[in-house]
Amino acid sequence: MKLFANIRESFISAVLTLRTNKFRTFLTLFGITIGIFAIISVFTLIDSLERTIRNSLSSLGEDIIYIQKWPWTPPPGEEYAWWEYLKRPLPSQEEFHYLQNNEQRARAVAFQVNTSLTVAYRDQVLKDVSVIGVSREYEQIRNLNYAEGRFFAPVEAHQGSNVAIAGHQVAEELFPGQSVLGKRIDLGGYKTNLIGRVQKEGSGIMAGGSMDRVILVPLNYARRFIDIDQERASPTIILRAAENVPIPELTSDTERLMRSVRKLQPAEKNDFSINRASLISRNIDQLFRVINVAGWLIGGFSIIVGGFGIANIMFVSVKERTHLIGIQKALGAKNHFILSEFLFEAVILALIGGALGLLLIFIGSLLANMASELEIVLTAPNIILGLGISALIGLIAGYAPARNAARLNPVDAINTTF
Repeated sequence: MKLFANIRESFISAVLTLRTNKFRTFLTLFGITIGIFAIISVFTLIDSLERTIRNSLSSLGEDIIYIQKWPWTPPPGEEYAWWEYLKRPLPSQEEFHYLQNNEQRARAVAFQVNTSLTVAYRDQVLKDVSVIGVSREYEQIRNLNYAEGRFFAPVEAHQGSNVAIAGHQVAEELFPGQSVLGKRIDLGGYKTNLIGRVQKEGSGIMAGGSMDRVILVPLNYARRFIDIDQERASPTIILRAAENVPIPELTSDTERLMRSVRKLQPAEKNDFSINRASLISRNIDQLFRVINVAGWLIGGFSIIVGGFGIANIMFVSVKERTHLIGIQKALGAKNHFILSEFLFEAVILALIGGALGLLLIFIGSLLANMASELEIVLTAPNIILGLGISALIGLIAGYAPARNAARLNPVDAINTTF
């Protein structure tokens, strides 16, 4: 109980001292506030960016593989040999049908091409809208949640009917507050009937991620305005693993079938790429490990400056209060009481400064979210980290001044004048 009583007295004494020296307190708070603002804002931005990237990756599907001409990442330990990839043939519809008929480990196999077109409805015009032409099987590959309407019927997909499904952003910009059903849009000069609208998915930074600014059309309709045999159409064969089939097993079997249909000899390299989200995830993990180290370095210098500010102010405080410390010790105050009093003062200063820095980050994140599509969130772990760093810096920076104060000789301290 005596220990807690001493701690309480030390705490109260520290608070009173801080209130008495308001200008000095402000200067000290300013340094630690800037330090915490610098380091936690860096981590908040890194966390928000990483969360956005991983959300985009998750939309690609953990059980989905993409057969394409170009790899998303170079093979482990190798460079990105673009000059070799340039010579590769594009995935074809013949190969798509071959995999449909022979790949037993896939739940569904779909074909996809894309382009960018101008979309118009009356006086509303949207430029560079992503238009994706897909085969009927796409519905089994991509989990689409409809705000209204439906996917293409088999007959519409087969005949290449002029129908389309709009993403949330496209629908809101063309028909704010209205239903898209029955609306007829101009899609790159072709009159197209909307039969559905996908629910809002949020922004994504990965190609093929968010469907918000996308229009889906049947593959056979897309042939009218997309040359699906050209590289700019990015023809892609997409496979989704059957239930209980591991992705490595599906990848291995698909590789075997693709080598077979392209008649590659055993010694020949693959002239196609099998891409999947996990390949990017590994690179993302490495990237953010490096970025986090850089964040500690950038923010670390700022927080060290704030720590020096606390230490300097505390040394000044000890010097100014030497006479008072002497009186306290003469009246029976123990060394640990004087030590804890000054440590409390330093920690309280640091925590207040850290809390102000976190408040600035919170306000900044709200303003940034209003002006940007990147959602910036000050998370609980970063708040705890910021306060923890503040307390630690307060302890470290305040220990030497507090130790000097605790070791003062009471007689010498009382006789000190300024």
